[in-house]
Amino acid sequence: MSLGDIIMFLRGGVWQIFIMVVPILGAALLIGLIVAIFQATTSIQEQTLTFAPKFFVILLVIALLGGWMFSSMRDYTISLFQLISQMGR
Repeated sequence: MSLGDIIMFLRGGVWQIFIMVVPILGAALLIGLIVAIFQATTSIQEQTLTFAPKFFVILLVIALLGGWMFSSMRDYTISLFQLISQMGR
C-alpha cells in the first residue's frame, strides 16, 4: 500500500462524510434563515423558536434520507473491507 492509496482512502472517507452531512446542514441552514427573518420582522426573540423548527427539520431530513445514507455508508464500508482484504495479499 502506497502513500497515494492512503490519501485516496482518506479522501474517500472525507467525501463520504461531506455527502452525508450536506443535506442535513443545508436544511438546518435554510430553516434557520427563515426563522431569523421571521424573528427580525416580528421582533420576537424567543430561543425555542430557533431550536424547535431546526430540530424537527433535521429529524425529518434524517427520516427521509436515512435509507440512502445507510446504503451509501454500507457500500463505502464494504469497499473498505474489500480493500483491507486485498492489502493482506
